[in-house]
This record gives sequence, structure tokens and C-alpha cells, in this order.
Amino acid sequence: MTTARVSAPARPAIRRRPFNWRRAGAWALVAVAVAVSVLPFYWVLRTALSTNAALASNATNLLPADFNLGAFERVFGLQSPEEAVADGGSGAQIDFWSYLRNSVLFASITTTGAVFFSAMAAYAFARLRWRGRNAVFSLFLATMMVPPIFTALPNFLLIKNLGLLNTMVGLVLPYIFMTPFAIFFLRQFFLNMSREVEEAAMLDGAKHLRIFFQIILPNAAAPLATLALLTFIGQWNEYFWPLLVGQDESVRVLTVGLGVFKSQSPQGAPDWSGLMAATLVSALPVLILFAAFGKKIVNSIGFSGIK
Repeated sequence: MTTARVSAPARPAIRRRPFNWRRAGAWALVAVAVAVSVLPFYWVLRTALSTNAALASNATNLLPADFNLGAFERVFGLQSPEEAVADGGSGAQIDFWSYLRNSVLFASITTTGAVFFSAMAAYAFARLRWRGRNAVFSLFLATMMVPPIFTALPNFLLIKNLGLLNTMVGLVLPYIFMTPFAIFFLRQFFLNMSREVEEAAMLDGAKHLRIFFQIILPNAAAPLATLALLTFIGQWNEYFWPLLVGQDESVRVLTVGLGVFKSQSPQGAPDWSGLMAATLVSALPVLILFAAFGKKIVNSIGFSGIK
């Protein structure tokens, strides 16, 4: 009696995909773009970890020249004037923590005000029906074409006449109300929201103000957070207006403080390592925020209809 021998099924031949030059070229371009974007941040870190004396003789070295943390000590006020001068600094005291506090206050107040009032204006443009609504909205969009430098002088004269120079109120006043981009961003989201819940609330006797606070704002948490983050980053990096209005030490922000730090040039040259250390420390909060919420920003922008 013979037993039938079952042969194993033949394995299909594995086909290798042909080399895709277009895909390889695209990845190469992405790698170059990432390198170009990251290199400045690395160079800031490399300069901050070097000494001013060694930077001149090792200008092209990719590694820190004479590794040293003295630049960060100067920024945080941990070095004496004599030690700062010995490390190539100016020896002048920089009130970094005061500048940091002012930047946080300036960015937080302006962000809160701009997002809140922009949300109210966007609700009026998206949900309320009134004569001339589209014309007024087009006028708001047209103001996005006006460079901010054109409004700096009228705003400065207004703040000066109000006696608000060198005050936090004078710094935040031009930014605390609605902005055209924020109104456009939130209006696009509000237009996509269902009206059924609002209509049910109106049947129950709810007014527009109650609908705005109890229905619209809770459902718009994601775009509001995205707009708040973008506004905060923009205000954190603001330089010209704080320089124009906030010259006093009590209201000086980090961006202006970095300019003062650079102007204190020891031995005829800027304290490059200290300046890069201060720049890195001042940029860290924004980098951390964007790294944590960058994906949500992209998703919210796409959902709101901005392509």
C-alpha cells in the first residue's frame, strides 16, 4: 500500500520593486530641507556652549569651541561682573527673569483678548444676519493687506497722548482686540457648525449671548486653542512695538532685552556666546509649545477650510 505524497505548495516568487528615482529624490529633498531648518538651531546651541575667545579661532568647527556653560550663567545672572568679563561678557547685569515675566504677561494678555474678541466678531459674521455683513467682513479681510508698519505711528501717537508709554497697558492695547486673520479663521469653523442645537436653544428662550458662551465656545475648543497658540507665538516674538513703547526696564520684554544684551559689546565685539544662550533660552517655551501642539494646529487649520 502506497501513500500519496502531498507536495508543499510552491512559494510565490518575491518580486522586488524597481528602484524609484522620484521617491528617492523626494526623500533627498526632504532630508535637505530638514537639515537646513535644524542647522541654525544647532549653530545657536554650539555657539552658546562655546567661549568667545575660542569662537574666533574655531569659527568653522561643528563642535562647541572650548565647551563652557558660562554663557548660560551670564544670562541667568549667576556670574559676577569680573567672571563675566573674563569669559568675554560685558559685565553688565541683565534682568533676564524680569524680561521673561514681561514677555509672558504681554503674550498671555494679548492672546486672551485677541482670541475672545475675535471669537465674538466671528460669531457675528457667521451666525447673525444683519445688513452690510458681507461688506464689513470684506473690509476686515482687506486690512490683512495693510503692513503693520503703516499703523505703528498712529498707534504710537495715540498711546503717547493717552499717557500710556512705558506701561503694560500701552503694550497690549493695540493687540488686545480682534484681528482679521483670527476672525477669518474662526468664522470658517463657525460656518461649518450645525445650527440645530442653536435653533433648539432659541426655542427654549436662549439669547445670542447665552448661545455663544454655552454652545459655540465649548464646541470650538480645538480651533480656539489652535488660534491661541499661534497668537501666543506671534506675540512672544514681537519686537518693534515693544521696542517703540516699552523702553523702561519695568516693561521691557525678552526680544527687546536681547537687543540691549547685544548692544553691550565688550572689547568692541558682541558677547556672541551669551547672546546665543539668551536666544536659546527665550525660544525654548515656543519650541516646546509647538512641538507639543503642532499636529493639532495642522489638523485644525485643515478642518477650518484653510488650504
